[in-house]
Amino acid sequence: MSRVFAFGGRWFLPAPPPTVHEVLLDLEHYPDWWPQVVAVASLGPDDARVLCRSALPYTLDLVLHAADRSPDRLEVALSGDLEGSVCFTLAPSGDGTRLGLEQHVYVPGLLGAAAYVARPVLRWNHHRMMAGCVAGLTARAGRR
Repeated sequence: MSRVFAFGGRWFLPAPPPTVHEVLLDLEHYPDWWPQVVAVASLGPDDARVLCRSALPYTLDLVLHAADRSPDRLEVALSGDLEGSVCFTLAPSGDGTRLGLEQHVYVPGLLGAAAYVARPVLRWNHHRMMAGCVAGLTARAGRR
């Protein structure tokens, strides 16, 4: 077992890529549409502190640093309770957007120690977090 996790996913969103991109760039308003993002605080033009809590009774305290804000790619470096990167890719698909996710993280500290035995539960928790993201993002992008 390892403290390293790789997550990925692909979803279709019924909104054009520029609209999805605009919603994803607006980090300050993530708590309005992504239920598992409980707070966001700007730390500067490229950095933010984000608190996330999915189904497990544990709040992740993360610092995000923007690495790429291209129209077809949004990538951040993570530090804090997770260390690594998260990348969303956006591509036109019919009348909407094909959204891709690649996340590679190392889990330090006590949560990392728990990862050795709780790996399936932590993966399930991440799946729940991303289900909230896709549902909220679909609703938010559809209103724009």
